[in-house]
Amino acid sequence: MRETHDRSGEVNYLPPAAPPRNHGHTTAAWVTVTLVLLGGAVAAIGMVVAEQWMLVVGIGIIVVALVLGRVLKMLGFGQPGQRAGQHDADKAAS
Repeated sequence: MRETHDRSGEVNYLPPAAPPRNHGHTTAAWVTVTLVLLGGAVAAIGMVVAEQWMLVVGIGIIVVALVLGRVLKMLGFGQPGQRAGQHDADKAAS
């Protein structure tokens, strides 16, 4: 006699699908990364040629880049954020 397994009552427990993201392909991200790389290069050159002013300028460029990136995000040029729990509340409402 052969047993058959009825799987109609089986439930899959999968994590909820993540909302689509653009992985940082925004104006704020590009400006920030470009300026941080430029500042890092200037600081590195300053280290190699032993010019303290060039090192400080490179670090200054990095700091300005981070502030500018945050300002651009707040102005709407960055990736929109989603607060923790907001996605779950939206799902429960629908």
